[in-house]
Amino acid sequence: MTIVFAVVLGMLGLAAALVIVRLLLGPETLDRIAALDAFVVLIVAGAAVYVAYYEDGSNIPLLAAVALVGFVGSATAMRLVERRERHR
Repeated sequence: MTIVFAVVLGMLGLAAALVIVRLLLGPETLDRIAALDAFVVLIVAGAAVYVAYYEDGSNIPLLAAVALVGFVGSATAMRLVERRERHR
């Protein structure tokens, strides 16, 4: 089972590297916001792998809170960008 966790963490790391590239090279603000949202999802997934590996369920409410804050933050940022572009 340790091999499975190592493979999953490796794939999450590769995905995080690709998301960071999109974050840095994104031509528009919406691309960067979507990349930040994906990065938050990857952080939550990595923490979920940690919870599964150590069989410690005490961090599950923290995972839910971080996922909710990430979603609300990205939705709010997208609304602000949309509103700003509408006024141009």
